Amino acid sequence: MTRTDATWTAQDVPDQDGRVAVVTGANAGIGRETAGVLALRGATVVLACRDVAQGERAARGLRTRAGVDQQLPVVSLDLASLRSVRAAADEIRSRFSRIDLLINNAGVMAIPFQLSADGIELTFATNHLGHFALTGLLLDRLTDTRGSRVVTVSSNAHRRGEPDFEDLRSARGYRPGAAYDRSKLANVLFSFELQRRLGAALVPTVSVAAHPGNARTSLWRSSSWLERALLAPRLRFATGWLAQSAEQAALPTLRAAVDPAVRGGDYVGPAGRFGYTGPPVRVEPSHKAKDLNAQERLWQISEELTGVTYPAMGPKGAR
Repeated sequence: MTRTDATWTAQDVPDQDGRVAVVTGANAGIGRETAGVLALRGATVVLACRDVAQGERAARGLRTRAGVDQQLPVVSLDLASLRSVRAAADEIRSRFSRIDLLINNAGVMAIPFQLSADGIELTFATNHLGHFALTGLLLDRLTDTRGSRVVTVSSNAHRRGEPDFEDLRSARGYRPGAAYDRSKLANVLFSFELQRRLGAALVPTVSVAAHPGNARTSLWRSSSWLERALLAPRLRFATGWLAQSAEQAALPTLRAAVDPAVRGGDYVGPAGRFGYTGPPVRVEPSHKAKDLNAQERLWQISEELTGVTYPAMGPKGAR
């Protein structure tokens, strides 16, 4: 896949019949669109959501959209609580012996300062640590499934992020934007380090990162009034270059998940100016995202904070 290969759409998603996909934050926005396309192609999609009632409503809507009685089980998942992450992983494991796709999509942005149930700054806990723990707890289901992938959704904001992972209670002060940027840098660092470890163990499961560009979703609800005004649907005729619909913004995630041309360690995002909008192509992450020392340090910190140590990965685990 090259940057000039810019004709990919949802119509290019191949048949997913018999496959199992877990999508976090699948009750709204990009997650719901991602889940909907995969369900339409025949996948059993697990909607892992903090708000189960919203998840059930989303599942009903997606079944209607798919036009079939598709399996769309809803699992309670609060990524800011490691107890909830472990319970969700246990439930998913009890129901499915295989996982073809794990899409780490859920996230929060520009929220007031809060600590998670485990005492970590809430943005970092939700956007990175919860996904790190969930991936580790489900990894053997993935590595035992041929052709499986882990897709971690980051953001262009990762380019502004600083790899300061020593002050995760924000004792030196809290800035909502900087906290979000740091968490999105962590997403890419994690995705790349996971791929390095999978590759070193000769495990065919691959790890891919993606970013949606700017999407007109509820993620912006805590942003400034100017940002919300610019991204309002009524202004899309004038700001089409700045933001795109949730349907379009889901395409990088979908391509990262199912396109055979995508390789482990790729980063997929919109092809347009500044990476804000456009069809999904392979894009370059920031140099900070490729820092091997930062990747390894983040991994160590994540294991310490979550208590989740990834299982040994070897070729005999794949089939």
